[in-house]
Amino acid sequence: MSRPTTLMRQAVLPFCAAALLCLSSVPAGAAEAFKMGVIDPQSVLEKSKAGRRALDGLKEYVSTRQKLLSRDEEELRNTEKTLKESASKFSEAEKKEKETQFRSKIQDYQKRAQEFNQELQGKQKQLVDEYMKKIAAATQTVAEKGGFSLVVDKGSEQTVKIVIYNKDTIDITEQVIKEFDRVNPK
Repeated sequence: MSRPTTLMRQAVLPFCAAALLCLSSVPAGAAEAFKMGVIDPQSVLEKSKAGRRALDGLKEYVSTRQKLLSRDEEELRNTEKTLKESASKFSEAEKKEKETQFRSKIQDYQKRAQEFNQELQGKQKQLVDEYMKKIAAATQTVAEKGGFSLVVDKGSEQTVKIVIYNKDTIDITEQVIKEFDRVNPK
């Protein structure tokens, strides 16, 4: 058995034992009243009307910025090509001057690209934070109406997969999408 598997089992086994102990100490009537659901927040964001609009707006923003960066990159390639082709026409001082200007343009481009990436990360974080609050509110409404005691984030392949298996009957993602759309029509 590999070491990570052993360590994971050592960490998970006490948790499972504690959960079983807690469940076994719950009176029979209370255990039957306990209702649990799962949700995929990423699906809510991608499939809800407001979520799709927000994601489309983000994609458009990325596309616009990417076009600007591509234009700058093309300009740099053309400048480099021109410099190589006409290098023999310049004196040493002019060559150094042109190379210095070119390096400066490259640095400016790299700085713009880095700023764009930071700006994009900030916008993505802001979007996720804003929509997770809205998704949580819609989830709470659905859970309360449906009598759920606990709703767990399923996670996904892109994030941390929290739920390994669940019956489709406890997945309330579609209900949350409908509630989300009802509360967030714009």
